[in-house]
Amino acid sequence: MNTGERYNRQIILPEIGEIGQQKLTKAKVLIIGAGGLGSAILPYLAAAGVGEIGIVDDDVIEISNLHRQVIYKSSAVGKYKADEAKLMVSELNPLVKVHAIPERLSAKNAVSLFENYDIIVDATDNIAIKYLINDACIITNKPMVYGSIFRFQGQVSVFNYQNGPTYRCLYPDENTQSASCEDAGVIGISVGIIGMLQSNEVIKMILEIGEVLRGKILVYNILNNDQQKYDFEKNTDIVINKEVFDEKYNEAKNQVEEISVNEILKEIDNVEVLFLDVRNEDEVPKINFKNVIQIPLLNLENEIEKLDKNQTIYVFCQSGIRSKIAVELLQKHQFKNTKSIIGGALLLKQLLKKEIKV
Repeated sequence: MNTGERYNRQIILPEIGEIGQQKLTKAKVLIIGAGGLGSAILPYLAAAGVGEIGIVDDDVIEISNLHRQVIYKSSAVGKYKADEAKLMVSELNPLVKVHAIPERLSAKNAVSLFENYDIIVDATDNIAIKYLINDACIITNKPMVYGSIFRFQGQVSVFNYQNGPTYRCLYPDENTQSASCEDAGVIGISVGIIGMLQSNEVIKMILEIGEVLRGKILVYNILNNDQQKYDFEKNTDIVINKEVFDEKYNEAKNQVEEISVNEILKEIDNVEVLFLDVRNEDEVPKINFKNVIQIPLLNLENEIEKLDKNQTIYVFCQSGIRSKIAVELLQKHQFKNTKSIIGGALLLKQLLKKEIKV
């Protein structure tokens, strides 16, 4: 295959040229999240010829994803995003070496994964995971390309680049809560614009051209096209080293236990077990268990008194992502017997048809 012909239109740019294309070919980029942001980031990095791309995401495709996660087909609903994203990249540019990693990023795998890549891209909508990405980037000395969306507004920045400020310098309060796209709502154009801006930062770093958003945050509003950049400084009082990282993210202490749907079959009629649905009220399929209570994740902390700390609680959402976050929250409030149902309502729908009414 004639690589020169494939990349000709960017190679003729004086700022890129053959040397720049070689830099892209040698680059290794890890993308955390294959949702809305990832769907915008991946095609542009792959098409530009980034040599090796890793995709970390343990979620499955839902029909409600498709309005903004535009790399997936309707026929892919129920399949793992990482696997389908890999397929898309391979079809778009077979010269790119792509790794699908259908796992949830955790303290257990973050550092070892990051060590294999040059640049880490945050394409998540989970605040806790963003802090984990930031801290693992500090430990491995990797830049973090940050993106976030809230309704019609998005943010982009680059952390830990050339010893620059980190995510904690900009957002020191780790207890801040923010609504996810599922709870706050989002339009696909927002994630598309912000994801492409993140891709742009990645390519500038690889090519060593332009002005990287180091120590700056770009805020973009799609409703009025307002765009501002704000400067922020590095906080040298914040120290994250391997010892601090290991102590903070003690897996044995904070591990989220999971339970399979097959195991759930044995517990449906157990009156001592409570099933907690953390989806929004309008989400389907409905789970018709006798002992089920619904509290949307966004409201869980404010309504936590409705739950008994001594009861066994099995938590589910649509696919098993929000339920893990809910279990972590319950554990922080001293709930001891909580587990997340693997695969969530989508998998329950397949295996418990008699108990589900859509």
